[in-house]
Amino acid sequence: MQIISLSNALCAALKKQTNIGFVPTMGNLHAGHIHLVNLAKQHSDCVVVSIFVNPLQFGANEDLTNYPRSLEADCEKLKAAGCDIVFTPAVAEIYPQFTQNNAGMSLNQTILIQPSAIANDLCGASRPGHFAGVATVVAKLFNMVQPKSAFFGKKDFQQLFIIRELVKQLNYRIQIMAGETVREASGLALSSRNDYLSVAQKQQAAELNQALQTIAAEIKVQNTEFIMLENSAKAQLNATGWQVDYVTVRSALSLLPASQADKHLVILAAAKMGNTRLIDNIELSR
Repeated sequence: MQIISLSNALCAALKKQTNIGFVPTMGNLHAGHIHLVNLAKQHSDCVVVSIFVNPLQFGANEDLTNYPRSLEADCEKLKAAGCDIVFTPAVAEIYPQFTQNNAGMSLNQTILIQPSAIANDLCGASRPGHFAGVATVVAKLFNMVQPKSAFFGKKDFQQLFIIRELVKQLNYRIQIMAGETVREASGLALSSRNDYLSVAQKQQAAELNQALQTIAAEIKVQNTEFIMLENSAKAQLNATGWQVDYVTVRSALSLLPASQADKHLVILAAAKMGNTRLIDNIELSR
């Protein structure tokens, strides 16, 4: 397994590869990431994993400085999983105009990609600019890696939706493949942010998925009072100490609020347990 930090060296290493599978990550890898690597191995001759904590997708009051970084352990996991290349660029390699000082971050000359309007809804409503940062870094990484396929987890359903739209709008010849959400036995979706939870919080965090399961069960028995179901789930979570951002039933095809006619649905939630923001979703058809 090669570990490469410069884009020119990456280009040289990939020069003769024609079937590249790419898994972009921010590191602190868990079983969900390794699931994507395994999926990439099934569809690719060469698997590239990037580890890059993207400053552009963090808001002013978010945890960029404290975001967990574990490069050595990550590389050990990737080597065991059969990854071919780990790309570990510095910030200046991705954003040549990047500067950071006591006044904060400056990317004044960076060309930002603005995703579709859905980027301002759901997680984007409380994290302004987040998905512009995601779209920009993913586009840059696609240009550097030139993959045939790229692999993203379904846990962040909105991000997956926006990346698929990005590929269509920019005419990338890249197949976007989705990996199922990997969960703990309790139902809690694996996330790097789970490391912030205490033991007690981690046990309680399974309530988020349980709330979505309750809504899904109601929809399966033809309860289509979506707003009522959403409000009930929010109230129950808030009553047990959560700070709910949203619980919502959406069309899985457009991410717009679900109508009675929609057959393919996704139930999404975002909420804070203590200071840790968690997301989850469940897809269903009816």
